[in-house]
Amino acid sequence: MDGVDRIERTDGVDNRIGNGIGNSGAIDRIDGVDCGVDGVGDTRRALGGFLRARRGRVAPEHVGLVGGRRRRVRGLRREELAQLAGISVDYYVRLEQGRATQPSPEVLDALAGALGLDTAERSHLATLAGARRAPAPTARVSPLLQRVLDAMALPRALDPARTGETPMPAFATNHRLDVVAWNSLGAELIGGLADPVRRDRNNARYLFLDPASRVVHPEWEDRASEAVGQLRVAAGRYPDDTQLAALIAELSAHSAEFRRIWATGEVVMCAAGRKRLRHPVAGLLTLDFETLHVPAAPGETGLVVHVFSAEEGSQEAVALARLASASPTAEPGHNRAQLE
Repeated sequence: MDGVDRIERTDGVDNRIGNGIGNSGAIDRIDGVDCGVDGVGDTRRALGGFLRARRGRVAPEHVGLVGGRRRRVRGLRREELAQLAGISVDYYVRLEQGRATQPSPEVLDALAGALGLDTAERSHLATLAGARRAPAPTARVSPLLQRVLDAMALPRALDPARTGETPMPAFATNHRLDVVAWNSLGAELIGGLADPVRRDRNNARYLFLDPASRVVHPEWEDRASEAVGQLRVAAGRYPDDTQLAALIAELSAHSAEFRRIWATGEVVMCAAGRKRLRHPVAGLLTLDFETLHVPAAPGETGLVVHVFSAEEGSQEAVALARLASASPTAEPGHNRAQLE
């Protein structure tokens, strides 16, 4: 067994966490704990880790396979996935071990189909298989972006029946999930961003290392999975980002839940939908959310603006209007290190 091979466990998760972070120059240990995460900083190992995690989630009976003997692993065996994808077992094993590089689009399509990958997962698979190592973006908060965020939270009339009068909480994050800009209502709604002592300004660190996040986010497991999935996408796109690698190492060292979710191969890209948030005054709110992308440069990932809103006339709209009006002089904010 070579240095990147793995022994499969009965739960379908690798029997050790690789030290790929060290390959990119980031730390491997924190407080004496091995905190390396397989494949971070090394796209070939990341590709193998992702394939292992995803085949571990495919039930054999769902793809027409019948197990006649006791299975040592959860999900598909290597030879079963290779057969479903129409590729040789030897080639697939070399892909998982990081010994085969740049598989063809046809091979990737076949693997994605056999694994039942969705659009985000297919995109991530293609990123890991590509040869391009993109530098991490250095998007900063422009005065115009901050002005837009501030305008969204301006206190309005308390009658939410008036179209367009409901203020909107909003904040912006970079690819590491650092919150780099916000408006006063957004800061108040998601745990007190304006006070760095009260609330860590990295969303992933806040979710996994601050128990208060479970109060603010009643659907904590969903929010945690989203954060891990977004970090995985970023790590695939920017394997040389040592700050990102160090963040993932820190979370791996200090949170068993982070390690558990990472091992599933979760992949998430920002989208839209509904989320529940709990505020100490307004109570439990169910809000619509949308994500808006602000590119760092043409064709380059930059900042993501997260905007929350409520349907006109709803109880949530009334609550947001009252929260905004309760502090009309509240200061908007940003991380000054990110402001142009």
